[in-house]
Amino acid sequence: MDFSFAEADEGFRREARQWLGEHLGGAFAGARGQGGPGSEHEGGQARRAWERELGHGGWIGLGWGAEGYGNRTATLTQQVVWAEEYARAKAPGRYGHIGENLLAPTLLAYGSEEQKQRFLPPIARGEELWCQGYSEPEAGSDLAGLRTVAVDAGDGTYRVTGQKIWTSLAQDADWCFVLARTDPDPGARRHDGLSFLLVPMDQPGRIEVRPIRQLTGTSEFNEVFFDGAVARTEHRVGAEGDGWRVAMGLLGFERGVSTLVQQIGFAEELASVVRTAVDSGTVTDPVVRERLVRQWAELRTMRWNALRTLGSSGPAEGAPSVAKLLWGGWHRRLGELAVQVRGVPASVGPYDWSEERAYELDAMQRLFLFTRADTIYGGSDEVQRNIIAERVLGLPREPKGGARS
Repeated sequence: MDFSFAEADEGFRREARQWLGEHLGGAFAGARGQGGPGSEHEGGQARRAWERELGHGGWIGLGWGAEGYGNRTATLTQQVVWAEEYARAKAPGRYGHIGENLLAPTLLAYGSEEQKQRFLPPIARGEELWCQGYSEPEAGSDLAGLRTVAVDAGDGTYRVTGQKIWTSLAQDADWCFVLARTDPDPGARRHDGLSFLLVPMDQPGRIEVRPIRQLTGTSEFNEVFFDGAVARTEHRVGAEGDGWRVAMGLLGFERGVSTLVQQIGFAEELASVVRTAVDSGTVTDPVVRERLVRQWAELRTMRWNALRTLGSSGPAEGAPSVAKLLWGGWHRRLGELAVQVRGVPASVGPYDWSEERAYELDAMQRLFLFTRADTIYGGSDEVQRNIIAERVLGLPREPKGGARS
């Protein structure tokens, strides 16, 4: 397979590079490199303003087609080019990626024309931010076991009550797409009776957001409590009870072009680990050298796999699960390697004795701690392997209540 880009793509690359170079200065110079997984607590106000700058420049919604909901249109390879240049420019971590990359493709596939007209343009302008209401304290990987309920109030609204957890950016989001149970008695299939609702977050007394403090000392995830929160029936995506199909379709969109952006960030982290190994002298250890080379080779393989998947005629069954298994384990091993190459100093947090307080963790320490969760969030490794086994390889499902592997 030819992994090179056409001349038109390279022209698009030059345009993207020029725009980023011109706009990542001035008011946004201090936001460069801020945000993203493990650092979502950084530069919130500046990153929200940057979303509006991107929208004004026409860089949000490149893959939405020519229907007029977004800004400029771009081919799939040009979307990859933009993503690569964005990452290489160390532009701020995207505050609007949940709306652009998750909700928008879902609305394009399952939403009504009225919903597309209402919600896509504000996302494209960088004006409305979204969060995702899926996981619950007792329904993470087992999403079908969720308990959040939405009751039809009979006045054109649902009243949503329940709790969601691990909700990124909920503290700043304007809207949340929520998977809730609209039928309290789904019968034999727990997947039945769920609905996909678009819920406004500005409902004081009905929605409460509580930050979750992480091992890194920061809080980029949240618990969200719904107490009779109002969602309009016209903002239900798909039919009532059809939420599982819509939600699974959304998860299929989650690992498209964005995986290539992620890999550029991974490459920069790997380069930093290599520099640390050279500076500390641990690069002379043949075991360390072998691990560094393996990380590099696996990262190249992930890139080729992502390009191959994007270039296929249609979404391959199980491809998102394969991608998640590859990058989750790779990134976690990189975090472990970041600690290994530094030796003992990596395990000691700096301390300000004059004020008797610990400094903030450095980048390599945050990398190690945050990547412990990479094989869990976004679908645990165990669940991804079950998906591949059952849906791709055709292996029998495990007995109900049995241990999952």
